[in-house]
Formats: sequence, structure tokens, C-alpha cells
Amino acid sequence: MFGVGLSLTITDFIHIFRHPRAFFTALSAQMIGLPIIAFAISLLMPIPAVLKVGFIILSASPGGATSGFLTYLWRGNVALSLSLTAVNSFLTLFSIPIVVNIGLRVFLGKETELHLPFWETVSQIFFITIIPASIGLFVRQRFPLFANTISKPSKYVMLVLLAMVFAIKMFAGESHGGAGLKWSDFLVITPVALIQNASCLFFGYFFMKYMALPHASRITAAMESGVQNTTLAFLIANNLLGNQDMVKPALVYSLYSFWTACLFAYHANKSNGVRSTPVVMDEED
Repeated sequence: MFGVGLSLTITDFIHIFRHPRAFFTALSAQMIGLPIIAFAISLLMPIPAVLKVGFIILSASPGGATSGFLTYLWRGNVALSLSLTAVNSFLTLFSIPIVVNIGLRVFLGKETELHLPFWETVSQIFFITIIPASIGLFVRQRFPLFANTISKPSKYVMLVLLAMVFAIKMFAGESHGGAGLKWSDFLVITPVALIQNASCLFFGYFFMKYMALPHASRITAAMESGVQNTTLAFLIANNLLGNQDMVKPALVYSLYSFWTACLFAYHANKSNGVRSTPVVMDEED
């Protein structure tokens, strides 16, 4: 996120506040549209009810650091992405208990007193996303020559670190940070995860297009809608509800969503005449 911050200027955020339609449209797509999509898919798919609740939890957990990085990688509106992350992270303190309790009631016939730990949630968002990105923004504003010098290497560092995270999730044992999933879990969850992921990506993009917003904002909404904050979903399912089966949809979803989002953004950029390679492949000016 520090590397993402290096690509930003104060002007980017001023533009968001002066022209807020993209912000409120994308926020509505995340907070209202995604849970509706998840409920519709879960009602139709023949999977265990506890996994359906897991997908509902996932839909109520908005994009975080990864979606911000993807927005940057595929030439979306990064300032819009970070603004969405900052605002919807506070809104979820109120929306998640409502959405998840509806899911529990519909699919399991029960509800619970679900409350997100305020300071833990706020600190997670700020320390992982907002603070490092703000430091990157500050460095670019105060030391532009230094920012330009480290910008290119930082892009590669970001990719390497991200690759390490996915390698751990896919191949490491559960005691070492791996997902700890069985093949039977993949077979049951993967089709639903891919359907929900594709639905969210297309919905985010084309809802913004329907509202006549520019392509960069559409890419941002697609990334924010299709790549969820799985860490927050883990917290809700594991720590607050104490149900490991509800964690599994978020785990499987996280293994695919990064790559499907990249594939979607590549084709969307290419079809709109935007350079379709990631930002990290840009040559220095």
C-alpha cells in the first residue's frame, strides 16, 4: 500500500470530493448490490446452508488492501479505491451485523448478537491500508525525485510479496498460515465462488457504466466489488461466530479472486483501448 500511495497526489482526492457521483455509485454497489447478489446465488445453489452463510459473510466484507493494489495495477482510479475503503470500513460496523443475521435467519433459522470489535476493525483498516498509502502519498508530495526513483523497484517488491502470500495460502500447512482445505471443500465451494466472483466483477463494472462513469472508475468498482476483504470475513466467521465451515468460502474465494480480477481487468482495458498490461510493466519516462 506504500507503493500504491507513491502513485497518488492530493489532486486525485480533491477530484473525488468535487465530483462525488462515482464514489456514491460504487459505494452503493458494494454495500447494497453485493449482498443481494450473494443471497440470490446462495438461494439457487445446492450447497450446505452453513457454506451459504459463509458466502453472505464474504459479500458483506468490502474490498481492502488487495482491491486497492489491483486498482493501481490495472490503471483504475486509486484515489477512489482508497476513499471507498476508508468509508465502507466504518459502514460495515453497522451493516455486517444486519446482513449476516439475515443470512443466519434465512439459511440456518437462527440469529445472533453479532458485533464487530470496533478498535480491532478500525486499526486493521488503518494500519494495513490507509496509513502506509498516506505515507507513500506524503513521500511523493515532499520528495518527488526520491519517489520517482523508488517507484519502479517498489512495484516489483509489491508483486513478489503478493506472490509469497498466495504461495503460503496454497501450499503451506494450516499451522503455517495455509488454508487447510480438503479437495472435497474445493469441489463443493469452487463453482459457487467463481459464480459469485464473476457476478460481482461484472456488476461493479457495468453498474458504473450504466451510470455513465469513466472507464477508470468502472475498473475500480469491479475490483472493489469482486475482490473482498477476506481477512474481515475470517474474523467474523472464525472469531465472532466460531464456525470453521463458514470460513471456507472466503478461503477458497481468496485463492481465485485475484487472478479472475486480473483477467477481467485485462480484457476490460483491452476492449476500451486502455493499455492492457499491468502498471509494473510500464517503462520509465
